[in-house]
Amino acid sequence: MNHTNRGFTLIEVLVVVGIMGILMLGSIPSIMNSLATRNLDNSARDIQTTLQQARYKSVDAKINYRVRFAQNAGRWWIYLERETANNVWSSVPGFLVKSIPSQFTVTVSLPGTAPNQTVEFSSVGIVEGYDSTKNTVTLQSLTLKNKGQPDLRRLQVYGGGSIRYVRAVS
Repeated sequence: MNHTNRGFTLIEVLVVVGIMGILMLGSIPSIMNSLATRNLDNSARDIQTTLQQARYKSVDAKINYRVRFAQNAGRWWIYLERETANNVWSSVPGFLVKSIPSQFTVTVSLPGTAPNQTVEFSSVGIVEGYDSTKNTVTLQSLTLKNKGQPDLRRLQVYGGGSIRYVRAVS
């Protein structure tokens, strides 16, 4: 008898597809957890980058720059501004206003009055009006908190202009 190899039977294909489906269903929680962690890290790093950018620009241009956090309609917005005259601030050309995703709980403890709080860098990169009790921006993911994962990302700004990034569990 001459049998030619014609490929896989329908039963074999269905069994393989079924096994792959079961494996994918088992990995979805892990993938979702990774995405939640990555989103939280990216948002916190974006804030850190904006703060560092303000510091570097202030030293480079020899003028004061600030990062202003403003809450509007329940959402936090980040502005990068420069001092154009004594206590007159304008947006930095080319900088797009950023928002912090609403999926995170945001706690801003910086100098200024609500809804605007700021970190102001002098022309030498030092934080103007530094207050050690008001130097933190914290993001929290309730999704990660419910899973017992590190759910906090805390950015602390120090008087010398350095920024500390901390991952923590609430």
